[in-house]
Order: sequence, then C-alpha cells, then structure tokens
Amino acid sequence: MTLRSFIYGVATCAPLLMVASTGCAAPAGVIPPVKALSPTSPIGSVNPLVGTAEHGHTYPGATVPFGMVQVSPDTPLQGWDGSSGYHYSDNRIIGFSHSHLMGTGVGGLGDILLMPTVGALQLTEKGYSSSFSHQQETASPGYYSVYLQEPKVQAELTATARCGFHKYTFPATDTGHIVLDVAHGVGNSVIDSSVTIENNTTISGSRISNGWGGPRAVYYVIQFSKPFETSGIQRDGQMLGEGEKNATGKALQAYFNYKTTAGETILAKVGISGTSVEGARKNLTAEIPAWDFNGTLAATRNQWSTLLDKVQVQTTDPKIRRTFYSNYYQSCLAPVLFNDVDGAYRGGDKQNHTGATFQNYTTFSLWDTFRAQHPLMTMVQPNRVSDFVNSMVALDRERGKQEMPVWPLWGNETGTMIGYHSAPVIVDAYLKGFKGFDPEAAFQALKATALNERNGQGELAKYGYVISTPGGQKQSVSRTLEFAFDDWCIAKMAEKLGHTEDAKLFMARAANYRNLFDSNVGFMRGRKADGTWRSPFNPKQLVWADYTEANAWQYSWTVMQDVPGLVKIMGGDAPFVAKLEEMFNEKSDVIANIPDITGLIGQYAHGNEPVHHVAYMYNYAGMPSKTQERVRQIMNTFYNDGPAGAPGNNDCGQMSAWYVFSSMGFYPVNPTEGVYVIGSPLVDRAAIRFDNGKTFTVVAQNNSAQNKYVQSAQLNGRPLTKTWFTHSDMLNGGELRLVMGPTPNMKWGQDAASRPPSGMPANFQYAPLPAPSTNTRTVLQLPIRVVAGSDDAVGQFIPDPNMMDGSTNANMDAQIDTSAPGAGPANIYKSERYGSDFAFTFPVPKTGRYLVRLHFAEIFGDVAGQRVQNIQINGKTVLQNFDPIVAAGGENKAVVKDFADVAPDDKGNIVIRVMAAPGSPDQNAKISGIEISAQ
Repeated sequence: MTLRSFIYGVATCAPLLMVASTGCAAPAGVIPPVKALSPTSPIGSVNPLVGTAEHGHTYPGATVPFGMVQVSPDTPLQGWDGSSGYHYSDNRIIGFSHSHLMGTGVGGLGDILLMPTVGALQLTEKGYSSSFSHQQETASPGYYSVYLQEPKVQAELTATARCGFHKYTFPATDTGHIVLDVAHGVGNSVIDSSVTIENNTTISGSRISNGWGGPRAVYYVIQFSKPFETSGIQRDGQMLGEGEKNATGKALQAYFNYKTTAGETILAKVGISGTSVEGARKNLTAEIPAWDFNGTLAATRNQWSTLLDKVQVQTTDPKIRRTFYSNYYQSCLAPVLFNDVDGAYRGGDKQNHTGATFQNYTTFSLWDTFRAQHPLMTMVQPNRVSDFVNSMVALDRERGKQEMPVWPLWGNETGTMIGYHSAPVIVDAYLKGFKGFDPEAAFQALKATALNERNGQGELAKYGYVISTPGGQKQSVSRTLEFAFDDWCIAKMAEKLGHTEDAKLFMARAANYRNLFDSNVGFMRGRKADGTWRSPFNPKQLVWADYTEANAWQYSWTVMQDVPGLVKIMGGDAPFVAKLEEMFNEKSDVIANIPDITGLIGQYAHGNEPVHHVAYMYNYAGMPSKTQERVRQIMNTFYNDGPAGAPGNNDCGQMSAWYVFSSMGFYPVNPTEGVYVIGSPLVDRAAIRFDNGKTFTVVAQNNSAQNKYVQSAQLNGRPLTKTWFTHSDMLNGGELRLVMGPTPNMKWGQDAASRPPSGMPANFQYAPLPAPSTNTRTVLQLPIRVVAGSDDAVGQFIPDPNMMDGSTNANMDAQIDTSAPGAGPANIYKSERYGSDFAFTFPVPKTGRYLVRLHFAEIFGDVAGQRVQNIQINGKTVLQNFDPIVAAGGENKAVVKDFADVAPDDKGNIVIRVMAAPGSPDQNAKISGIEISAQ
C-alpha cells in the first residue's frame, strides 16, 4: 500500500477541488460576502456553538473533518471550563489560535495566535483583546465570523486540514495592526520559540511548549495578502531594535502595521506542522496556494457536506434536526491528522518519520471514544479506520514501551485515564473486516500491553483484580472492570487469528469482573489483597482509590462483554431491572469533589462516559420498554441545539456520538461485538449511506414525543422479535421499521430468544463469586481511636467501619510535623475525610463522661482562609470558623483539639459533626482523626 494520493482539506486553483473559486490572483482588498447555507440542509443545520457553555468544553471555530488545524477564538476564561480555549460566558476575545481540543477535561494546545487591532499598539493579551457580542458572532462547519468591537474589525476564519485562513475587514485607519503572540497557549507554557520576519508578507517560526503530555513542538509559516508597512518583535516585554527580523525566547510577540481604507480586507494564511518550518511551508503551499478565501471555504464546506450527507434524517421538529446534525458534526472533529502533506510526522520517539504508508492521526480520547464514537466512524468514515489503527500501532512501536496508546496527543502519550482501550477500537475494526493494517502486529502489541505489570496489571494477574489500597487514585475497581472488557476484545482477536491459548487466557480474564461483585450490597466494590472488602462502603461516594470519575452506582454496570452474566449475578431479570430503576430514581446526591459527574438522573450520570450504555441494558432483562423510556428521557433532558445543549464534556465526540446513535434508535452496548441494541428513535427517519453503495434506513412509524414505545418491528419487511440487529445487517442495506405507540408493548423483546447476546462462550465455566460482605454494625470499644480518612489502621488508630458519610483523600508524600501536644502518628494526618457536612456517631455507655480529642492537618494547600469549618459535638458548636492552616501555623502541621467532660446524647451516642462554614471558599470541611476516652 502506498500513501494515498489525495490530501485531506486541500484547496487549489483546479476547478475539480474548488467550489465558487474566484481564481488565484491576489485580492483587490474587498472580498464578496460568504454565501449563506440552507437552514434545512445537513450542513446548514449544524451549530458549532453547541456545548460551548456550561461544561461542554467545545470550540466554535473553523476546521475540516478530523483536521490538524482548528482555527478558533480564544477567550480569557482559564481552568477546567477553559479547556478548549473558548467559553460562551466570556465577552472578550483574546485572538485566534490554530489548535484546540474538542470537549476535553484538560486544557491544551492554543498555538500561534493572531489578532487584528486598531489604535495604539498593545502587545499584552489584556491590551490587544477585544469585546464582542454573541449577536455579532456566526459559526457553521468550516467557518467562523465575529465583529471585534474595539478595533471595529470583522474577523472571519476558515481552514484546510493543516492551515488556517483569516479574513480581516478593517475600518479606515492609519494605525492598523496584526499581532502575532507565540507565547499564548491554552494550559501550557513556552519552553522556547522563534519568530523570523522573512519579508514584508511572510513570517515563520516555532513554538515549543510544555503542558499536558509533555514537551511539544509546533512550526508555522504565515503569509499576508498585503505587505505590511512596518513590523517589530517584542521579547520578554522588551521591544527589540528597529529592523530586527529574528528572535528566540520564551515570550515572543510580533506586530505588523497597516494603513487601510474603509472595508479593506487583509488575508492571512497560516500553515502549521509538527516536523519543521519547511513542513509548514509545504502544507501552506499545497493546501492554500491562492488568495481565495471564499474558494477555500467552499472546498471546506464541500468536505463537510459530503460527510454530513451520509446520514439523512427527517423530523417534524427543527430543534431535533439541528441537535442531531450539530452532534454528528462534533462526532467528527477528532482524532485529528498529525502529519504533513508529504506524509512526514513527528513520532513518539521525537523523531521525524517519512515514507509512511498511512495518514497519521493523534488526539485519541480512547477511554471515552471506544464506546460509540469509534464505532460510528466505522459506519460514516470507513476510509479513516485503518489509518486510526496504524497510527496507534506506530506510536506504540516508536515509544518502545510495550504500551499501546491510552490518550495520545501530538506525538506524546499523556497517560490520562485507564484501561488499554486501543484494544476495542482495533479489534472492532478487525472483526468488521477492515483491511490496510497488519492484524498480527496489532494483536502482538495489544497482548504485550495487557501482560505487562504497570497500572495494577501485575496485581490483576496475581489476584484476578486490582487490589484496593487507601489514599491516592489507584481506581482499582474501574481498572479491573475495564481491563476485563479490553481482555475480552483481545480474546476475540486471538480467536479469529487462530491463537487458541491466547484466546483462552484473555477470555478467562474477561470474567474478572465477577471478582469485585459483592452480592450482599449488589455493587462492584474494592477488595484488599487478603480478599476482604474495602470498608466503609457508600455506593454514592467517589472513592478515587477504587473508581474513576464515578461511584459504585455508575461503575457497577461496566460489563459490556457479558451483560447476561451480570443480570444473573444481580439476581435475575426482575432484580436487575429493579436495580436499574433504583439508580434512575435515587436522589442525585453524588458524593464527589470533581465537576465531571454531571447530567444526573438519580445516580445515573450521563455527563460522564461510564454509564453511556446503561439505559440500553433493560433489553438484556426482557424489559425493552424501559430502555425506550429512559433513552428518550436522557435525550430530551440533556441535549438541545444551543450553547448549553450538552450534558458534560464532549470528550472528543463521544458525548455527541451517543446522541447520534440514540436519536436514530440504536446503540452499540458492546462496541466491539458488531451488535446494535434497539432503543427509541427521536427522529422519524434516518438513512445511512454506506460506501458500498447501500443504504440502511430506520423508520419510526407514528413517532412522536408521546409515542416513544416500540409496538412492533420489521427488518426488511419481515417481523423482527429481537431487540437488536447486527453491523452486517446495516452494511447489507435495507430497512428497520419500528412501529411506535404511547404505551409499552410488554411482549415485544421479552422472551430470552429476543434479547441481545452475551459475548462469552456458551460453555464458559465461571469461577465462584467471592464471599459477600456482612451487615453487622461494629461497636468500637473504649478508648476509641479512629483514623478518619483511611481504611487501614495507623498504629492504634483504626478506620470506622460504620462511617458512610463524606469522601476520603490522602497525600501520602506529605511530611507531617507532629510536634503539637497530643498528636498521633504522622500517617493519621496524611489522609482525611472531607465533605460539606458529615457526622461520626459513636455509641458509648450513657453514664460516662468523656474526653474527645480531634486531629487535623491541612495537606492540600498553604493559603489561610480557604477551608474554614465548624465542628459540633452532640449539637453544640465547639469550634467555629476553624481554619486548620491558621490553627497549625502552616501546611502539613498537626493540630489537636481537646474537649473534656463530654456527655453522650439521650441515645447513648457521641456525635461529631464536621461542616463547612458559610462563605468558606472551599466547602469541603475535613478531619484527620478522632479519639474518645473515658474520664
């Protein structure tokens, strides 16, 4: 196989690739306005601003499908909600940079920022930024436009795969500028950078930054349509000498001065590369050879139309149509190309690689996207699938660590999230018959990854589960469950390749989920090395030692490879359905210290990925009407066509892909099985056009907001009693017709033969479940000594096995000063129980009087006034506006508070209540240890 001759996103003067081209001549200074899109077409139905508000973390700027360049506005908001560089709540724009992340929970990129200004030259972000109004902002696929109010400049953006194209329409002025800020970035800092003013229209240079994933290099070439009058460079806030054309350093800005007439347009073309300045120059020459903004935009729009037209939906509700196509669009923004037009790319070994026989991609958010976004790509972008696989295998080979990608970004492995979820993506491609990659090489890389001992995998091999240990973020339960699914995927690939022993090994490991199921409480929970259960246990609590961005309610369903097996160990159909219903009907009081757990219906948290398949699991217990009800509820509650129309981080398209599948009426519960479980279509008709020339159509007959229940089904005119169909059914073309009605049909899909299958072999021999926990309440004996934040004893201090409130955290690297009188062992203070309001209850003899000693230490900050709390004993406030930092005189210092002659309450209890003080910036009050002794 040779490198494909086409280049994604190229715009040239050739009529074949140009739509509405005005030719290759330089513009005359005024360019015709951009042509409007039909609001009912797929491309015209997209709103790229969806998810830019709240916690969606999307960006509104211009890009091509899976393009390396995302030229988009950056706004001032920093931190988690500023991860994409843009947030809808802001009213100022800093400028327009050329790389952005799509819906991630960590900020990054934001490279090579340009900003047009008018008036006195200012080279700080605060100085050159401008206010704007959303009423003067427009976004559509491949195009972004905004009116910058201070300079009175209309800024317009479009893009090719590796280049950004800017159009700035200036007022009449003698003080126009275009500012280049190489120091600007999103969530990263510059290690080194360079600016070279090659002539009065061309700039080049580099930006090497350190951020998420490690050091990363971007090279750039900028060309202006109009020669600038004068220019200059600033380094570290100091202007360089007049006529200086080259500079290197960590904080570089450059400026280019213009005189313009009213309505005059200046264009800027920006090529970027991960390999070299010359790579960026090649990209710019190949992809935007002409000064033809409208022609480039037309070619970019043509790419988007070609992709979006692959799925044609019909609905009487225009908001549903816009929501569908906006999410379909956002499903196709990552992974992104990471190579030059000649195929060269920067590899995981930090070397440039040439002669590649595939298009190299990066930005794989695999913990998220393996679930639905990658399966969607096998349907609508099959020409990219083998490139995705080859990119992952190449990165593994280049890094030489026997670790297939987890979350790769621009040639780096960030190591973010858990599992080895390159496995389901690669195995799905292989089982669906995709060619263009070496399956044996891919399998051996996956096998080596699974059998190494990092990330708790050594414990997995020894115990059959990752052991739960106190403190830190080991995420033992989540890792065990996700390793089990990934191992199932590897087993299926081994089976098809003829590696029989490997298939047996990994299929056995696929059943490891059972080793963490406590049949007494009905949840997956942490176990220690000795086989005992981690205690205390609260299914609503995020305990980082055991769970990843979720709690037991949200993670106990992570058995996509064997849902029938999960149904069985949960007690069978009725108890399984009841458990699902309990989750949706519970109070939404998740105990967590992170903002990621959003989109709550009870304990179901759609704003994060572990539950994305869960609403479809009713089908496996013969109750598909509940799937239909819950899927509609989720879509109607959390998705719409506005900036706040997303339930949480988009996560490189996964949040959107869930909606795309679900609104069409089906979802891949096991994303590697080639099986789609039927839900309740939101659209009336969805036609998917495949590259083999065939079309698969889902028709929801009599569909409406009220008619959400499937009454009957037909596949290609024949009755379909199953609540699922296969990928092969789709590829063969045809029609799935679902007759909808206002009440459930309790017979359709109820019998065992109609339910989706298990991925486990029919004769598989399961090991016994572990011994369940017991419900006996433990009465602690005097003197009582409790370590509040650990489930392991510290000297004579033991964990309270009855404590269910609050969350725990630890900083085991803290060096604790225990010089305070009455202080306990240092390790007591290295962990903590925290929350806004929680209480310990200790039964003691009613007739006694007691000394209560409370232990504190601030191990997560050294700023006074951040964590202020109130402490009560039996309803009496004993510490008010208590700040551990102030009381101790600094961080990592023990504080001990004694309270004598404490009488138990009328129930014979001593109740110690820990509460955040009103107005405390941090609403997580904390305590490290408790002692109660008789006086």
